[in-house]
Order: sequence, then C-alpha cells, then structure tokens
Amino acid sequence: MNAINRRSALLAGLGIAAAGALAACSTTSTSTAALVSPSGSAVAAAERKRTRSGRTHKVTLVAAPARVELGAGIMATTWAFSGQTPGKELRVSAGDQIAATLSNQLPDKTTTSVHWHGIALRNDMDGAPPATQSAVRAGSNFTYRFLTDDPGTYFFHPHIGVQLDRGLYAPLIVEDPKEPLSYDEEWVVVLDDWLDGVTGTPDEVYAELKQGMGGMNSGRMPTGSSSPSDGSGHDMGNMSGMSMGSGTGGGMGGMSSSPSASSSGGGMSTRFMLTGADSPLLGGDASDVKYPYHLVNGRVPADPQVFRSKPGKRVRIRLINAGSDTAYRVALGGHRLTITHTDGYPVQHQQVDALLIGMGERYDVLVTLEDGVFPLVALAEGKNATGLALVRTGSGIAPQTNVRPAELDGVIVSASQLKPADDVRLASKKTDQVHRIELTGGMMAYNWAINGRRFDMNDPTAHPITVEQGQRVRLDFVNRTTMWHPMHLHGHTYQLGSGGPRKDTTVVLPKKTVSVLFDADNPGQWMLHCHNAYHGEAGMMALVAYQG
Repeated sequence: MNAINRRSALLAGLGIAAAGALAACSTTSTSTAALVSPSGSAVAAAERKRTRSGRTHKVTLVAAPARVELGAGIMATTWAFSGQTPGKELRVSAGDQIAATLSNQLPDKTTTSVHWHGIALRNDMDGAPPATQSAVRAGSNFTYRFLTDDPGTYFFHPHIGVQLDRGLYAPLIVEDPKEPLSYDEEWVVVLDDWLDGVTGTPDEVYAELKQGMGGMNSGRMPTGSSSPSDGSGHDMGNMSGMSMGSGTGGGMGGMSSSPSASSSGGGMSTRFMLTGADSPLLGGDASDVKYPYHLVNGRVPADPQVFRSKPGKRVRIRLINAGSDTAYRVALGGHRLTITHTDGYPVQHQQVDALLIGMGERYDVLVTLEDGVFPLVALAEGKNATGLALVRTGSGIAPQTNVRPAELDGVIVSASQLKPADDVRLASKKTDQVHRIELTGGMMAYNWAINGRRFDMNDPTAHPITVEQGQRVRLDFVNRTTMWHPMHLHGHTYQLGSGGPRKDTTVVLPKKTVSVLFDADNPGQWMLHCHNAYHGEAGMMALVAYQG
C-alpha cells in the first residue's frame, strides 16, 4: 500500500461516521433527578459483584518534589512518586485488591490525587476531584482501596490541574491468571513528552496557552482555531504530496524550536506554544506545546534504556502513552509488530509496521526478536522529534539518536480498523440512550469545551450527561474543531462503532464523528474528557452520571 493510500485508510478508520449516526441524539442532560452518589449503595453493590482473589497489594505512593536524571547527565526538577519517573511499576493479578496510600508531600499547599486510568473500579476510588473525592491536601494521606477486575495494561497519574505533565505517573499491570498469550519475556514501555524543570513548568505552559493565540502578531490564522476560515490549512486534498516518512507534515512551520522563542512584532510570547505542527495522520494540527525531550521509560535518546534479550525470543511489549500533548508513532526497526490488545482489551491479532498511540492509549504487541541491535523509536507526530530505546540481542553498533527506521513509513493500522476478540465483543442490544458529545473550541481563545460548555470544577454536577443502570448507551463524539482529541471515559470501556475494539480512550480526528457504545454497568459519577492535559484543564470535560 503506498503512503497516500495508507494515510487515507487510517484517516477513514479513525473517523466512524455513518448515515443516521446523529439521529435521535440527546444532548447534555439538565435533569434534576437524583444522581447516584460515588459512595452510595449502588456503588457498593457493584463492587460486591467483582471477581475476588483474596489477595491485597499494599503500596505507599509518596508524591513529592524530586530531582530526576533523564539520562546523559540531564537533570530535571519535578514532582514524582518516591523520587523516580516513571514511578515503580505496580503489578497485580485480576481479582486482587489494591490498597494504595497516597502521601501528599507536595509544596505550597498543593493538592493532588491518583486516577487509575482505564480501570473499571468503584466510583469513590477513581481519584477524580471534585466529582468522586475531595482533593488530597498537602501533608495528608488518602488510601485508595479497590478491586482490579479486568486484566490489561493501565497506568496511574494525578487528576488535578496539569499535574499529569510532571513526573507523577507509573504503569499498572493487571495480569490474567489464565493468560492465553504465549511469550518468553515482557517489556513495559512508557512514553512521555517532557519539559518540567527543564524549560519551565506545566503551570507556566498553561498560563501561556490560556491567553489564546488572538494576541499573536503572526499574520495568519492559527491552525488550532475553530474558525471556519481556518480549516483550509488542513484539507487533506492539500496534503497529497507529503511524505509519511517525515512524520511532520511540514515540520515546525518555520517556527524556532528553541524553548525561549517568541513571536515577532511585539505579539504574545510563545515560549511554550507550538505552531505549525502538522500531521497527516492526525488530520492536521498535531500539538499545542513545545517539548525539549521525548522520553522512553524516563530516558532521553542520547542515553536510552537498553532491553537485552536473545535472538528468537518472543516478547510482549506493553506500550503506554503517558504524555500530555503528543501522539507517538512507534516502530521497532527491523521488525513487524503483532497487535494483541488495546487499552487492556484483546483484539484479533493484526501485524503492522508501526502504530499511532494517542495520550492515554495503551497497546500490547508481540514481536519475535532478530539478532543485533535495534531502535524502538517513538516519533512525536508533527514535532520532528523522537524518543528512543534500544533492543540488543547480539553484537552490533547502536544506531544514531535520530534514527528513523523504515517501519515508521510502513503499514499503520488505526484502532478503529481492529476487531475485538470474540469474548470481549459487546452483545447485540438495542441502544437505550444516545448522547451527542460536541467537541468545541480552538487555539484562538483557548476555549476547549464539550457542547460549548466549559466544565465547572466548582459545580461538577451542574450539567451531567445522565445514564441509568443497565442501559446500552451510545456516545457520538462530534469534533467541530480543527484539532484531534483523545477522548477518555472513566470507569468503563466502550466499543468503537458496532464492531470495533473495546477501549477507554480513542482519537477523534478534526471535523470527524466517532460513535462508541458502552453498557452502563458501573454506577457513579464519571469524568469524560480530552486526554490532552491542557485541553482538559481548559474545560473539555463533562460528567457522565448515573441517575438513582
């Protein structure tokens, strides 16, 4: 398949739009009916039905300032769990209970929390203030106690402000006691975009972004605006001559990549704001933020982690995108990858050369290793930058830090082109409720929202999207912006379309509609939001709440 056809297939696959997809849609509910409390009897009843192994894993997560080495002598001042980033992996088996005590030792009376991303757990342990708990105050502890019902690849991180863009995250692996896959070794790979303690802080980034691009004296409309006149810059008809291999769709658009770069002519400072970051795979505008480094398991490309094995070994790689603003195109030089899972749920196996992973998404792949030294490359879409790790099974010289394996330009399959394994496919059932979830806003005013309404942290239940226990629910994500959004639903997995894979985070391309289905089987009040940390903080969040 040539590059243009690959790109067209991917873009078509990521946007699920069918005739009548928006028919009979309901909008955000304004019902005054009572909502199920996060710690109510319905939540307790659902917890009693979960599988229990009888084992409990106790862990203490100390959130505190830390100086961490990113490799090559590069030091960053950040916040981390117990002084390291990524934090120590937490590994349990399905049915085990986790008792994780968060000790908040952050400075300046900073509150925090822990969200267990992708886990269908009891609502009051979800770690999403103010919906499910009060934020944990500095100097205080809070113990999260919940059952891990579903095996898979997950991770945990804060759910307050833009703390996700610091070092407070770690993998959570829930093993399957009846694991059907056959493999020799396992490698957990965490991807992250990094600037904290190097060029600034996430709070400084957000302070700049929320000013919007209206003050920029750049002489052109910014690519992330929702203005109708701005969409032509991302018309796919204008991209037919672009090479997929570059991954940049025009690189930096003439902008300096220096962290201290600013707009000319006395316009707004652009110390952190990135413009001109285009990616055909993402339908145009790829990103908001300049990052000096892209990390693989906490290491910069100049000093990468090395996974050592032997030729012929079959390895399961668990890929986690813990970044805040970057989608990664991932490939292992000299190898093809067999996708087995996405967001913790099994899919019908499919071979690819590379995969695209948005913030909050996870993929499991199998690979049989060749003899030599091979680069695992995470290409930051639209940013002309990479993260790097190495696989060494024999002698050989390590590749250059800027290596671009041919596989990055090979066959890429989007999540919506995958099929679920038979045992996780949703049963055929009449849809009881349909909610239209319009993704609105843009870079001009930095007014990201759902259905035109910014989420109100002071009144989280003001405009809930209501569902009832036992209902089959369809969400139609209608992206009215010219930027892509990875949409994450807490406490549930949904199915992409009528026959796609089970996921909890999915990429919605600009001007596209993606329809997802889920069964309302985990009562409570659950966040639904864009997993771009800055879009979410700006207001692209909503509350999916069960009515009592």
